[in-house]
Amino acid sequence: MPSYADLPLHYGQVPAWLYKRMSLLGGAIVEAIVTDYGKNEVIKRLSDPCWFQALGCVLGMDWHSSGITTSVMGALKKAINPHSRELGIYICGGKGKYSKQTPAELRAIADKTGLPGEQLVYSSKVTAKVDNTAIQDGFQLYLHSFILSDDGEWAVVQQGMNDANGLARRYHWHSKSFESYTQSPHTFIYGKNQGLILNLTDKAADPTQHGILNLTGEKPAHLLQEIKLIMPSHHDVRAEDVNLKRLGSVLALAYDTKPADFEALLMLEGVGPRTLQSLTLVSEVIHGTPSRFEDPARYSFAHGGKDGHPFPVPLKIYDNTIQTLKEALDKAKVGASEKKDAIRKLSQLSQQIEKDFEPNTNFDKVIERERQDSWKYGGRTVFGKATKPADPKSGEQLKLF
Repeated sequence: MPSYADLPLHYGQVPAWLYKRMSLLGGAIVEAIVTDYGKNEVIKRLSDPCWFQALGCVLGMDWHSSGITTSVMGALKKAINPHSRELGIYICGGKGKYSKQTPAELRAIADKTGLPGEQLVYSSKVTAKVDNTAIQDGFQLYLHSFILSDDGEWAVVQQGMNDANGLARRYHWHSKSFESYTQSPHTFIYGKNQGLILNLTDKAADPTQHGILNLTGEKPAHLLQEIKLIMPSHHDVRAEDVNLKRLGSVLALAYDTKPADFEALLMLEGVGPRTLQSLTLVSEVIHGTPSRFEDPARYSFAHGGKDGHPFPVPLKIYDNTIQTLKEALDKAKVGASEKKDAIRKLSQLSQQIEKDFEPNTNFDKVIERERQDSWKYGGRTVFGKATKPADPKSGEQLKLF
């Protein structure tokens, strides 16, 4: 089943200081998911546009930009492919010229794993053909990423550009979610109505479909519920973009409350409240259920955004998050899983607090405090390093929620 996300076009490159960290943390998150839920769970999650957006946010990308797609897939490919044999996951393709390397990459993987290489190449080509040619909606593909496990399960993440309206559209596919590439794999195509579009996957277009695509013999598809994710044009993160009850419970866990079973978190020795805030959101990306990702902007409160929205990327906190998660994974490999279990516990504790949590209206103060404190945490954006405020409100106890 393909799913869609519409995002404002963003240009420019991710700075090296962020990209390196995105690769390290992204790789650790994938490893944690493989360890706890299996490699095919990674494939499934990457096919969910809401989870994908939340992952991009927790990695420090701007919460609604089209650049999340290119940057996240590039960072994951760099992190995962050197460890593909161990993880059982491979990432092929990418942006522009790299997308054209997908067939050769898939054939090389097939030679190593015994997977049906030509069948995988066909899947890669036909998913691109459907979204670029069979669906003529004004978006032309410029990125194609093919993610697969050594069991043969795969996902496709690809993105098209529409220069006329300044939007990018991201398409997600999952091999387990449909039966036919070309007979109504979409229930709807979500996005702003731009008038009539040519949809050769519609059943009424069957004769034309066979004439143009020459793809025959497929069984009728199950009509499955689509996922839509249409991001707003504003760059800043606003209260209406975030589930305040969920965000508030994360902040309460980090700063305000001491749950009765908080001793379970003592294995996270040396982790202060601000790192605990980030780790809780990372924990949810690893362990959360699909319904938890309907407001991906919330995950930008882990590590901010490279353009400073909602606040500069706190490099010290980011590095602490990476180090804590990597240490937990390394210790679990030799049987000492207490720290990894404690990280899992963070998302569970946050959800427990959430049940009876009533947020107030101090959303702007959350962002204000993060920006005021950014210099303490090595805050940085593409515009430079965060500086100490002229009149810092040090010592003031700010009740956030």
